[in-house]
Amino acid sequence: MPTSAPIIGIVRHSINVDGDGVCTLVAFHTCTLACTYCLNPQSLTDADKFPVFTPQELLERVKIDDLYFQATGGGVTFGGGEPMLRAAFIQEFRSICPENWKISIETALNVKAELVKSLIPVIDKYYVDIKDMDTAIYEQYTGRNNSQVIENLRILADNKVADKVIIRIPLIPDYNTDASQQESIRLLEEMGFRNFDRFEYIKNPKKS
Repeated sequence: MPTSAPIIGIVRHSINVDGDGVCTLVAFHTCTLACTYCLNPQSLTDADKFPVFTPQELLERVKIDDLYFQATGGGVTFGGGEPMLRAAFIQEFRSICPENWKISIETALNVKAELVKSLIPVIDKYYVDIKDMDTAIYEQYTGRNNSQVIENLRILADNKVADKVIIRIPLIPDYNTDASQQESIRLLEEMGFRNFDRFEYIKNPKKS
């Protein structure tokens, strides 16, 4: 049975935002977190509302932009939801898409370690949203513990891919502060990471 996954959105012509060059962002359904200011709450709704693709079907959909990808060093960025949950899909897609397409991923890294390890040979660039390294802040905001995130960050560092990782460190209204942002950076630098994107979330609370 072919690998398949529900996809909540495909966004073409993202330029130097979701990856290098011109990229197509592919957002998977399903997430491991329940963040207060979720940017894609549809990833937590009924999956039956969204189209299901196989890797080959997705390739047929996105290859229209092959010329842009090859001319700019771009490719496909997988987001969500939590794209690491679709590791087998991403591996299969990598095996059939042109070799010079860049494959990037936007992840919160709160998944089993074996999923992270399985994608290390596949991913060209990681965008990791760690929320906050403080366990209490993280759990209050996401509803989950961040011990798995920290383990997975160490796996990336130990596998010498820290230079491929951009870590997004948000200032989250009502949850963390400039000081906790800076402390997160300090801890991440100790682990070997050097590329950070600091920004502020815009309040957009989930609908109950």
